[in-house]
Amino acid sequence: MAKPVNTSKSGPAARRRRKGAAPKGDKPAAAPRAGLPRRIARIALWAGAGLLGLMGALILLFSTVNPPITPYMISERVRLGEIAHDWVPMEEIAPVMARAAVAAEDANFCLHWGLDLQAIRAAMAQGGNRGASTISQQTVKNLYLWQGRSWPRKALEAVMTPAVEAVWTKRRILETYLNVAEFDEGVFGVGHAAPHYFGVAAADLSDLQAARLAAILPDPKGRSASDPSDFVRRRAEQIRDGAATIRRDGRDDCFE
Repeated sequence: MAKPVNTSKSGPAARRRRKGAAPKGDKPAAAPRAGLPRRIARIALWAGAGLLGLMGALILLFSTVNPPITPYMISERVRLGEIAHDWVPMEEIAPVMARAAVAAEDANFCLHWGLDLQAIRAAMAQGGNRGASTISQQTVKNLYLWQGRSWPRKALEAVMTPAVEAVWTKRRILETYLNVAEFDEGVFGVGHAAPHYFGVAAADLSDLQAARLAAILPDPKGRSASDPSDFVRRRAEQIRDGAATIRRDGRDDCFE
């Protein structure tokens, strides 16, 4: 007697379909990548830690090692083909040059910790038309960062400047500033600026020559120390008086 044929769908394939399983050959839907935001956050955290570590290492390095070149010098070398730069230690720079730079750019250099909050408030009150960057900030910008005005650069500058102040001496900050500042197109550092403009070594600068070099620092491409405009002459006289006042008041104690 023949057995009846079982027509009910009760085989393995049917059981998989009843349980919601995909038939053989069908690919399951991709599970959502729930851990992606966490991985992105972890990468960002490590990147931030790496950046801070690099910044800290460079700050420690240049507290004792003279930087051979800066990012801005590199860009100017690419643009001009060559630059002039001679590093001279503070002992070989006329003391009046250091006082003139402080008088011109940052009269409270010995009194602040990198950021001059009083000058910042005054600049904000005048709508940003007045500069508030200290010599410490300008040193950080010239040595580590890039030129131009942008919030990312200003943020890095604000973070790095107190760190530099905590590790470096004021004398080292001013020495570096005088050696990496631009004094003419492609002319960097007072070691080359002194012979470039006046035919003398940095150690032999007079008070007037030092004041004129300091007077052109905000706009070295548009001003000349050897062929000064009336504005530069007046500015230099103010700086020379300010340098004498700084010495008389003892506000050069931190770098002399």
